[in-house]
Amino acid sequence: MATAPSVARPASSGTFSVAGAETPQATGAAVALRTLGGIDALIALQGIEDPVERRRRAVKHGRRALDALDELKLGLLAGTLDRSTMLRLKSLAGDFQDGSGDDRLDAVLAEIDLRVAVELAKAGMA
Repeated sequence: MATAPSVARPASSGTFSVAGAETPQATGAAVALRTLGGIDALIALQGIEDPVERRRRAVKHGRRALDALDELKLGLLAGTLDRSTMLRLKSLAGDFQDGSGDDRLDAVLAEIDLRVAVELAKAGMA
């Protein structure tokens, strides 16, 4: 096994010095302002919602409401309607406030919301 040749290092005096050092300039305030602006921009971007993401979320919520309405229908037909189904419908009713950005989808979601409101009113949970 061959060993690497050792490189001779000059002896150091243990002190560090920078050749041609100038006095430092005060850049801390400018950097802090620039960083603050960057953070504000990131926070503002987080508040902007992608239309595709908003639509996807609206569709997902509509499907959950339709599933809860199906559970209600099955419970009514079987005579086994429980309070948890109605509570689930009530919790879903408050989530229809945000629009999807698509007029046709918003119309369908409004109809689902109306049906949920009717069923809650019939059960006395409006």
